[in-house]
Amino acid sequence: MLLPILLAAAWAAVASATDCVPRTFEGDSVVCVCNSDFCDLPGQISAPEQGSNTRITSSRDGLRFAIETSLNEASAADGATVVVNLDHTLEYQTMFGFGGAFTDATGLNIQKLPAEAQDWIMKSYFSPDGIEYNLCRIPIAGCDFSTHPYSYDDVEGDVDLVYFNLTMEDYEYKLPYIRRAIELASRELLLFGSPWAPPAWMKENGMFNGTGGLLPEMWQPWSNYFVKFVQAYEAEGAPIWGLTPQNEPLTGFEDYWFNTCAWSAEDMRDWIKTNLGPTLEAADMGHIKLMVVDHNRDSLPWYAQTILEDVDANKYVDGTAVHWYEDNKTGPYVLSELNDLFPDKFLLYTEACGGFAADPDERVILGDWSRAQNYAYDIIEDVSHWSTGWVDWNMALDTIGGPNWVDNFVDSPIIVNEADQEFYKQPMFYAMGHFSKFIEPGGHYVSTTVSEGSDRVVAAGFHSIDHATSTVVLLNMGESEELVSVDVGSGLEFVNFALPGKAIVTILVPTPGV
Repeated sequence: MLLPILLAAAWAAVASATDCVPRTFEGDSVVCVCNSDFCDLPGQISAPEQGSNTRITSSRDGLRFAIETSLNEASAADGATVVVNLDHTLEYQTMFGFGGAFTDATGLNIQKLPAEAQDWIMKSYFSPDGIEYNLCRIPIAGCDFSTHPYSYDDVEGDVDLVYFNLTMEDYEYKLPYIRRAIELASRELLLFGSPWAPPAWMKENGMFNGTGGLLPEMWQPWSNYFVKFVQAYEAEGAPIWGLTPQNEPLTGFEDYWFNTCAWSAEDMRDWIKTNLGPTLEAADMGHIKLMVVDHNRDSLPWYAQTILEDVDANKYVDGTAVHWYEDNKTGPYVLSELNDLFPDKFLLYTEACGGFAADPDERVILGDWSRAQNYAYDIIEDVSHWSTGWVDWNMALDTIGGPNWVDNFVDSPIIVNEADQEFYKQPMFYAMGHFSKFIEPGGHYVSTTVSEGSDRVVAAGFHSIDHATSTVVLLNMGESEELVSVDVGSGLEFVNFALPGKAIVTILVPTPGV
């Protein structure tokens, strides 16, 4: 009995702290281990008094939300290798938030843990003591993170949707966790739905996957399907903030294995203005944010432009949804181009994940820092070019066993180990938290420039809603430590500190003069 007693004592010793319990696997950094008895939570962290700053650091070397407070200084540090400037007079887009997706895989894998460990996951993501996700995507019926293809009406020819109904997956894997997230969150949870495919009988090829679009005679029944989805979810306590008409509409022109449906920009435009938009309006759902595209940067600005330059379609559309999968091939300038064309429409990154292009045995790498760095870099790049938020694709994936493609298809901020009844917080979890916890929904991106070392260090600054607090997130992609000076006070106040190599730092500082 000695070993179990010692292990219990070890967990009890750390349970009173918020520190990570580190473990090393194949990656170049650590994961933080959580079980039913303990999980690290950063707690509630606010900006210090005027004239000082709080810095939160995570690094490849193992720091996880390490907190340090110091006084601001009247000048930049001598020998600073990186100087960052916030221009408080240049304020840009309103930030909606950051978050993840309530996929079937998320719920299925969280469900493999004991109830206490499940709740640690939910608290870690949504509570004020966690990283405070507030923006979450819901697949409308089946997707590539389901164990099988399905819709909410698989009765052939049911154009009146008499047999429309939510499924076991909604009641078991999605809705219980959505409701728990709403209970835990102090921020409003913004939920948006996205379909991967209509019922197979509505498609030209009669299949959920493969090539082919929606049959023209199904434009109205498919619009009615959206209304029924919103009504069904809201009846279950999950209010819908937004919708995208189709996940990755261009994949339907190729022979993809997962659920999909082809939409040309012209057909999408015409369907929105003649069917979907008026149908949502007639159902008193005009307040729901409708986001077009929901695909990669290489579909910008042309796909969205085709829809938005039409006056009749434009009036039903609120923004453009973007995925990150081709960001290394198409620069962020297309985001700015689209914003210049339609400045009244927002841009939102709605899907991103690591490991999707890796070999099967490397899709999940426990403790991999590069994927955390990729997340942080992409977020900073996107918000610097008008993105209003960023959503990770999946919140929990199992590493052992599991059905079909649900497990190990991509990496995830949290990895469930069913065998040991514990879960691991990946470096990606903390990368997301450096943004989601500290950038206030409703706040604004602030002009941020890096005058030196821009090939190694990138940064983004933000104002809180009341402008009282400024938040700056910095990423050092280099191996070496950098001496950084952040001008937070128009040349009169600086945050000077050593930024570790391979690290993310969030700075909280009272906005000078406010």
